[in-house]
Amino acid sequence: MCEFLITEVRGQVGLITLNRPKALNALNLDMVRGLARALLAWEHDPAIQAVAIRGTSKLGNFGGFCAGGDIRFFHQAALGGDPALEDFFTEEYALNYLIHRYPKPYIAFMDGIVMGGGMGISQGTRYRLVTDNTKMAMPETHIGLFPDVGGGYFLSRCPGSTGEWLALTGAVLNAQGAIELGLADHCLDASRLDAAWEALGTLAWGAPQGVAPWLAEFVVKPEAASGAAREDIERIFSLQSVPDMLHALEAASDGWSQHTAATLRHRSPLMLHVALEQVRRARSMGLADDLRMERDMVRHCFQTAHLGRSGAASETVEGIRALAVDKDHQPRWNPMRVEDVTPEMVAPFFVSPWPFHAHPLRALD
Repeated sequence: MCEFLITEVRGQVGLITLNRPKALNALNLDMVRGLARALLAWEHDPAIQAVAIRGTSKLGNFGGFCAGGDIRFFHQAALGGDPALEDFFTEEYALNYLIHRYPKPYIAFMDGIVMGGGMGISQGTRYRLVTDNTKMAMPETHIGLFPDVGGGYFLSRCPGSTGEWLALTGAVLNAQGAIELGLADHCLDASRLDAAWEALGTLAWGAPQGVAPWLAEFVVKPEAASGAAREDIERIFSLQSVPDMLHALEAASDGWSQHTAATLRHRSPLMLHVALEQVRRARSMGLADDLRMERDMVRHCFQTAHLGRSGAASETVEGIRALAVDKDHQPRWNPMRVEDVTPEMVAPFFVSPWPFHAHPLRALD
């Protein structure tokens, strides 16, 4: 198994611990493969009736779930032409699909940071558990990417236009916010997570009441949600285009509008347009088609021939450089303004580079 995963069986439960705390449990290819192996093995093991997953932190067994994919690897692989980059996204998205379709109860302890790839390995689970320490987001436009790992599918299912808001801004949700938007199911007492984890191994999963007594013991009421009012989100993020949204925000004088406008101005203009199109297309898609679309899109993010670019000229490579490599937080986006992005720049992201029979995710139902 992978050095950054701990798998064990207690009672009738298969337990997975992400154990890469120095990297906030960011997923690398070995971790993706290790997760897939464990889940496939347990899927057909009659002794395993349920699966649970958590992440470690520098403080112990909880405190951090998963901050996403290993973006430093993305940067190095893209510049070095490493074919493992293609394998990573194909296998990660296949893992996301496996989790969404997993036939046994799957419980995700989403304590601490839950972002990007961390959402991909938790949103498809049957019990999505948060705490008052949870910080949930899909912040990919900040690095010149889009909310992948099925983000089009699950964000587009959020109420109203909140999916567009989350996809474009990368806004961070607390436990109550995640529950209200349909991205979490229950809040647990963070001080009792170890006890809740241990108790899973004592449950009789075949009993009629199932997990209900366990939930009754450990679920608590979360702290109040914070942030934007839903009517403000709906007023702005239901508009037709990113320029329309920005112009409406910049014309307003309230603090939320000004802050949101500044946030969007710092994101990749091109990928704001791409992410908006992604979420709106995904609203009418099933999960398999959404993941195939996202696999097409991520290929175009790193191989940007349709924009006449390559290597470091990629929005994604540049975004990662600015955030995580040079850390100057001054990305040189191209174009620099949302008003300068044309439909001809956006449309090719949604054209598959593969015929269906050769698509790397063709086997998804």
